[in-house]
Amino acid sequence: MQLLRANALHKDFIALVAELDKELAIIDGDDHAFFSTYNKTVDIHHTVIAYIDTKPVGIGAIKHYDAVTMEVKRMFVLSSFRGQKIANTILDELEKWTVELGYQSCILETSTRLPSAVKLYERTGYTRIDNYGQYIGVPTSICMRKTIKT
Repeated sequence: MQLLRANALHKDFIALVAELDKELAIIDGDDHAFFSTYNKTVDIHHTVIAYIDTKPVGIGAIKHYDAVTMEVKRMFVLSSFRGQKIANTILDELEKWTVELGYQSCILETSTRLPSAVKLYERTGYTRIDNYGQYIGVPTSICMRKTIKT
């Protein structure tokens, strides 16, 4: 597997975001319009794309949240490549990049409808926190934080 650091304008990132959004539209159902409002890539400048051979198979991104915190966004692996620790590798790279950029922690929001995502984040050291920002009061949202070792 190879990783590429890029930005949200990279064609492979855009293509995989489209696949992610198709999947989330099904999973989120009537809530999709709400969540998609907060999943725009316009303010995302740090993305990681995972390749197997030359095929883009997974993505993730970090976005400035505050002076010490990056928000993990747009984590996705094509269904036919899941179970190979690709998401772990992407998340690890995003955390390394977070430290390189001078931040101390990562936060994220995931869904109760994505139990495998919740397990991934818990396995990699994220702990649940009170829902933040637009996710306050959203019953299907799970927010998490991890302090990144420097």
